[in-house]
Amino acid sequence: MRASECQLYLITPPSIADLERFAFALEQALDAGPVAALQIRLKPAEDASVTSAVRRLAPIAQSRGVAVILNDRPDLAAALGCDGVHVGQSDASVASARRIMGKSAMIGATCHDSRHLAMEAAEAGADYVAFGAFFPTSTKETVHRPDPEILTIWQEVMEVPCVAIGGITIENAAALVEAGADFLAVSQGVWGHPIGPAAAVGQFTKILTPSP
Repeated sequence: MRASECQLYLITPPSIADLERFAFALEQALDAGPVAALQIRLKPAEDASVTSAVRRLAPIAQSRGVAVILNDRPDLAAALGCDGVHVGQSDASVASARRIMGKSAMIGATCHDSRHLAMEAAEAGADYVAFGAFFPTSTKETVHRPDPEILTIWQEVMEVPCVAIGGITIENAAALVEAGADFLAVSQGVWGHPIGPAAAVGQFTKILTPSP
């Protein structure tokens, strides 16, 4: 289902040095405003590290009604009780992720700056497609830089929700909301916020809350 208004989709930092400290920050962030999903994205990481992170962080999110999405690994996502998985173009296919995780799981797909890839993912059964990176980001190497218009066009022709990702901050988020993003996927813009993650979520909430 398409979101009725744009929602916040958090992504963990690519590495977490202190899991307990991050768990505390996550609790504060999720209590600061509505968050639709948390993607656990650790790269590179051993299976044991990913497993530890999911077991510690997933209960925090799920107890607050936040869907837990694991990056790349439908096998681990299914085994660890995640709500879904996000796959890139070089990872498992949407169809194989669906087979592994079942009909009720949330499957998302990276589509860079390509409506063609997004349509293929939607036809394969993806629950959402992700476009980006819209802005420069230090979280991962990116070569694609779509125009926000891709969100507007997608909204006009497709029902599958779209996620905007890549370098999104308090300062640049509004343009993507206006363009038609159903979700804003944010990592460094929250965890690296100078006043702290909770303050960042609170500020994003103001941007994403429609004016009366």
